[in-house]
Order: sequence, then structure tokens, then C-alpha cells
Amino acid sequence: MAARGGRTAAFVTALGVTRAVYEVLRERAPGGLEFGRRTNYAGRTVDLYAGPATALGAAAGAAVPAGARGAVVLAVLAAAACRAYDDRAGAGDPRRGFRAHLTALRAGEMTSGAVKLLGIGAAALVAGGLLKERPVDRILAGVVIAGSAHCVNLLDVRPGRACAGVLALGAPGLLRRGTAGALAAVPVGAAAAVIADDLAERTMLGDTGAHALGAALGAAVVAGNGWAGLAVHALGVVAATAYGDRVGRRASSPM
Repeated sequence: MAARGGRTAAFVTALGVTRAVYEVLRERAPGGLEFGRRTNYAGRTVDLYAGPATALGAAAGAAVPAGARGAVVLAVLAAAACRAYDDRAGAGDPRRGFRAHLTALRAGEMTSGAVKLLGIGAAALVAGGLLKERPVDRILAGVVIAGSAHCVNLLDVRPGRACAGVLALGAPGLLRRGTAGALAAVPVGAAAAVIADDLAERTMLGDTGAHALGAALGAAVVAGNGWAGLAVHALGVVAATAYGDRVGRRASSPM
């Protein structure tokens, strides 16, 4: 019963805070805010308020389960903040993908993309260190959290796709007991709060929301797996990230 109560509280908190923040932003945020509007794949103008709303909702939901709240809140907020910084500071930078930003870093240039990569990676490793005890598990946990944040962002290319992915990937975790089940309820609740508006093309997660939900999803995976499960998930997110990076570079290359 306590495990079920933890899941319910985390889900309701994430859903309720996400929805409340989203509605406040829609009603009160100045229409001229740069982060508030974007043209989607179909040429329609949609708002980006689901991004900060899901980030704050996921952080609030992650604060519910005892024993893991600090680690997951850190991972979620750091992923959202680093991605939001990259969006604003990196506007107009034609470089895309990990390789381009790491190449610039080796040449002595700290791009906003490099700040994002290093920031999210560092926060994920710290969160992994708080969630796990053995050194190898901590490293694998960091890879899973950071990789999950990026992988969910890769899904955010059509209305509702990232939210649906989070719901599908997070739902099995709701069957787990204790902290793992409660943490799985966090991204599920936050995504459920905005998926209808996302599908209706009124809003989109954007990079900020997708990274936040991905980090929360990764943390739930970490809490529910030992080293073998972490290794499998780490390999999966690394492979998906490498594939997405390669496809992204091809898509951005001139024909």
C-alpha cells in the first residue's frame, strides 16, 4: 500500500504541477517572449510552454519519493537548464551533433553545445553517484540518465511523439515497488499533463521539456536496475545517441 501511495503521490504531483504551470504560462506570459513561440514541422506556430512546465512538474514529482529526491531533482533541472541555455546562447550556430561541439572544444572553443553536453553529463554522474553505491554502477547510471535525456529529445520531431514515448517507456516501471515505481510515475505524470495539447499542436515540449522528461525517465530506470540492467540500458542509449547524431548531421548537411 505504501508503494502504491508513493506512485500515486508522485504521479499526481507531477501531473498537477505541470498542468498548473502550463496554464499560468499560457494565460500570463507575455506573447513576445522568444522562448514562447516556435514554428513546428508543418509550419504552424505553437507555444513552447510545455517545456518549462514539464521540467518543473517532473522536478516537483521527483521530490516526493524518499531517498532519491535530491538526485533526480538535480538531474531533471540540470538537463532542462543546460538545454535552455544552449537554445538561447547557441541560436544561429550551424554546428550540430556531439562531434562538432567536441571538436570545437578540443580546439579551445567552449560552445553552448559543449556546455550543454558537459553540464548534463556532470549532473547525470552526480545523480548516478547518489542513486548507486558501487563505482561501476554509478558510472553506468550517469550514462543512462544523460543518454535517456538525449534520446527522448530525439523523439520530439512530431506532435506528441516524445510524450507518447515517455508514457510507453515509463508505464512498465509503474509495476515496480518502492522508489523505482514512484520515480517511474514522475515522467509519466508530467507527460500525461500536456500530451493532448501537444497532439493538438497547441504546444510542444521543445528541447527543454524533452531533456527534462528524459532525465526523469533515466533516473527511474537507474532506480529499478542492478549493474546488468544498467549495462544493457547504457548500451542502448549510447547506440541510439550515436545513430541520432549521425542522422542529424546528414539532415543538416547541404545537398
